[in-house]
Amino acid sequence: MTEMSLETAVRTRHSVRGFLPDRVPQETLDKVFDLARWAPSGTNIQPWQVYVASGEIRDNLRAQFMQRTRNNHPPSVDHKGTRGPLGEIWKTRRRECAAVLYDAMGVAWEDKPARAEVGFRNFELFDAPHVAFLCMDEVFGIGSAWDVGMYAQTLMLSMTAHGLASCAQGTMAHHPDLVREAFGLGSEVKVLFGLSFGFADPNMSVNNAHTARAELQETVTFKG
Repeated sequence: MTEMSLETAVRTRHSVRGFLPDRVPQETLDKVFDLARWAPSGTNIQPWQVYVASGEIRDNLRAQFMQRTRNNHPPSVDHKGTRGPLGEIWKTRRRECAAVLYDAMGVAWEDKPARAEVGFRNFELFDAPHVAFLCMDEVFGIGSAWDVGMYAQTLMLSMTAHGLASCAQGTMAHHPDLVREAFGLGSEVKVLFGLSFGFADPNMSVNNAHTARAELQETVTFKG
C-alpha cells in the first residue's frame, strides 16, 4: 500500500455511490478496522459495536431492505432524534449537495421518478460488496453517539488510506430488526447508521460528484 498523508486522506475522502462487485480481501479489512479502533472516545469507553455484512449475509440484508422499501414499510429507527426547522443557511447547503449529485447523474430536479430511483439506490447499498452497521448498547446516550461519530470518521479515513471507498447511510438504520436478526443480536444493541464500502466503480458518473465545504470563517470563530 502506498502511504497517504492525513491531509490527502481528508481531502480525497468523499461519499461514493457506485461500487465494483469485488470483495475486499480479509487481510485489508483487518488492517482498516484495526486502525479505526484507535478513534477517540470519552473516558476511552469505546461504545461502538460494528457488524460487517459480506457475502450471503449482505445479499440477504440488501434484499430485505429493498423489499421493505418497495412495500412502503415504514422505518422504525432505534434512535428517534428530534430537531427544529432548518435555517436557510443549512437548507441552502443541502440543496446544493442535491444539485451536485443529480447533475452528475443527469437527473432533473423536476423528474420525481428519477429522483426516487436515485433514492432507492441507498437500499441497494449502491452495489457495495460490504456494509458495516455502527451500533451501540441501549445504556448509552447522545454523548456516546458522538464517540461513534468520531469512530466512523476514523474508519472512513482508514478506508480511504487503504484504497477503499465508502458512503455513510442513515437509511441503514431504518430497519434495525433486520440487522439484529442477521447477526443474532439482542434487543439492547441499537443501530445508529450504516456504511457501505468497497472499491469505487470508476465508470459510475455519480462518483465524479464532489461537494464543496463552507469557508473557514463561516463555521469557525477565533477569539483572543
